[in-house]
Amino acid sequence: MAAGDPCGGGADAPVGRAVCPALTPPARAMTLRIYNTLNRSTEEFVPLRPGLVRMYVCGPNLYGPAHVGHALSYLVFDVIRRYLEYRGYQVRYVQNFTDIEDRIIETANAQGTTVQALAQHYADRFLREMDRLGVQRASVYPRATEMIPQMQEMIRRLIERGMAYQVDGDVFFRVAAFPHYGRLSRRSLDEMQAGSRVEIDPRKEHPMDFVLWKAGKPGEPAWDSPWGPGRPGWHIECSAMSLSLLGEQLDIHGGGQDVIFPHHENEIAQSEAYTGTSPFVRFWMHNGLLRLAEDEEKMTRHLGNIVTIEEALERYHPDAIRVFVLSSHYRGPLSGEDHSTSPVAQAADTARAAFEAAMDDDFNTPRALAAVFELATSLNRAADAVGRSGNSASPAELADLRRGLDVLRTLAGVLGLRLSASLSTEQEAALHRLARDLVHNHPEFFDAAHPLFEALRAASTEGIPAGEELIAFIAEGRMRARRLRDWTTGDAIRSRLQGIGILLEDSPTGYQWRLR
Repeated sequence: MAAGDPCGGGADAPVGRAVCPALTPPARAMTLRIYNTLNRSTEEFVPLRPGLVRMYVCGPNLYGPAHVGHALSYLVFDVIRRYLEYRGYQVRYVQNFTDIEDRIIETANAQGTTVQALAQHYADRFLREMDRLGVQRASVYPRATEMIPQMQEMIRRLIERGMAYQVDGDVFFRVAAFPHYGRLSRRSLDEMQAGSRVEIDPRKEHPMDFVLWKAGKPGEPAWDSPWGPGRPGWHIECSAMSLSLLGEQLDIHGGGQDVIFPHHENEIAQSEAYTGTSPFVRFWMHNGLLRLAEDEEKMTRHLGNIVTIEEALERYHPDAIRVFVLSSHYRGPLSGEDHSTSPVAQAADTARAAFEAAMDDDFNTPRALAAVFELATSLNRAADAVGRSGNSASPAELADLRRGLDVLRTLAGVLGLRLSASLSTEQEAALHRLARDLVHNHPEFFDAAHPLFEALRAASTEGIPAGEELIAFIAEGRMRARRLRDWTTGDAIRSRLQGIGILLEDSPTGYQWRLR
């Protein structure tokens, strides 16, 4: 079973697969409400086509590594997608790759590589990191360079309709010809012009006209077009991709709040001017932004104030990163009831109801997480009670525990939580160091015939596992130290494990361990 996918579907699962029966909740009246940025209100969600949600989320620009600010957005929309599937919808999810753009060209030239090689490198890295975070693969990942003909056709028709014009091989969108320009960001053209930090191109009819096609420059990738060799502007790619792959109207279009203007504003203008259909998107959803500190700028690569996803995964379990993201509402910047006395069966029912009510309320993940944590607390308390009773629980009590666990796994799965104990890269390295120190300094505490013993005494730890097997090896050495009344070494081992984030607890039958 693929990590993070309770149905067993992973990166290679077929597009548009049926909803997992294990995640399908009991039938009940459903009213999912979503905050729509376009109307600045929370509205009942009804897709254009019953049972199908067409969803587009802006993807990464492939000139550098993705950071945890990007991860925030992709985790948020992963959970939204999971909940829609849990609710019984089929979700057609499209996420683009920007593989041709000024910064990609500049970075490729600086690194002495090609645009294609640079983009492929960061696309592969992005997908690996999303897999590690448990983000389900999109139905399709279109690339800008794969859809040049579709973009050119859009631009050609916009020119024919008087919505765009060409100057010296460049093509600009004529914002004054689109009467609703600015309705998403709630800005007038005068306000946009006053707030613009970009030097005005004197060739434009209006300062806010934006580029659809860029004339080619020497040494840069270029494609033939009716307006001369060149390449597409950034905004046109998302419209061409979404219209080609999802149709003239989308149910949901997502992205960060930083792309409301100008990117999403421009998407609306060029898409509706091209199709004549309004609205282009029924629900615009935008996640809040990540800042390293409350008074700092948002995390962005060109400012350099980033923590890459790779760096975060070296230090933290993917579930920990998800909980960090989901403990704030998705629209807020990232900087319930008490069921403690409920029986397990009642706690499971209460948790499911609270979870669904929270997610139906514009995907309120903090409240949904609280419901999951409350259920986990109830289950732990019930399991401890069974243990104290000497495993004399009745069949009905055990059945309730199993049902509660099933509900817990289902609800956690909607949030993409794996509920599995795994170590970060940093923890694995620290565990290797501890094990090697112990076998060199205290070999008497370990079984010399154990396969790990000689491996750890060798110069390299390559290929040595750093999960349960190594923890068990260290813990058994500690038990032997205690049997030999070397309390100092036993306490030191336990303290070092705790420093790594592994809590070792003595029990009548030996020991237990868990991640902190």
